[in-house]
Amino acid sequence: MSDTTLHTSAAGAMAPREYHLAHEPHPENGTALGFWLYLMSDCLIFAALFATYGVLGRSYAAGPTGAQLFDLTLVAINTAFLLLSSITFGFAMLRKQMNDVKGTLLWLGVTGLFGLCFLGLELYEFYHLIHQGAGPQRSAFLSAFFTLVGTHGLHVTFGLIWLVVLMLQISKHGLIPANTRRLMCLSMFWHFLDVVWIGVFTFVYLMGVL
Repeated sequence: MSDTTLHTSAAGAMAPREYHLAHEPHPENGTALGFWLYLMSDCLIFAALFATYGVLGRSYAAGPTGAQLFDLTLVAINTAFLLLSSITFGFAMLRKQMNDVKGTLLWLGVTGLFGLCFLGLELYEFYHLIHQGAGPQRSAFLSAFFTLVGTHGLHVTFGLIWLVVLMLQISKHGLIPANTRRLMCLSMFWHFLDVVWIGVFTFVYLMGVL
């Protein structure tokens, strides 16, 4: 009897103990710092794409030029959609500061609609160019154009997916600290895409038409 008790006590003493913290540790501003590092790496990607376009932007291979292809009215409308989405995202952040869940979701939804309009017009532009025979394989100029503008559009697509997922999280859990951190990161990402698009609009479209 004593041997059984001894073995049981020894097994209990050697069993690993599990400890659980009451709250998940999260360093203050750690997420923001990490996301800034990501944005800087994204800046390098777009800088390389802009540099590539700067080198190849006049290599038409006897094909159409930007002045012959670009519809500035359409691009200006598309630019307005993206800039308005940045403003509505700012309204969402203001509602977040007031801890207004419904207001935050409303303005995030409006932001998503503007983002969808932007993507829709960009896809229409790509379809129109390819239908004219001005696809990315036509010349180095068009290859660089589709790569730069398409990469930006891909970022907007990922941003919209992130936006929808975050809206679902906010509607389910509210404006908890984790969701406010994610909302701040998405805000930085969305405004970053606006800044990049202003560069695309100026460097690619305006200078391409001149």
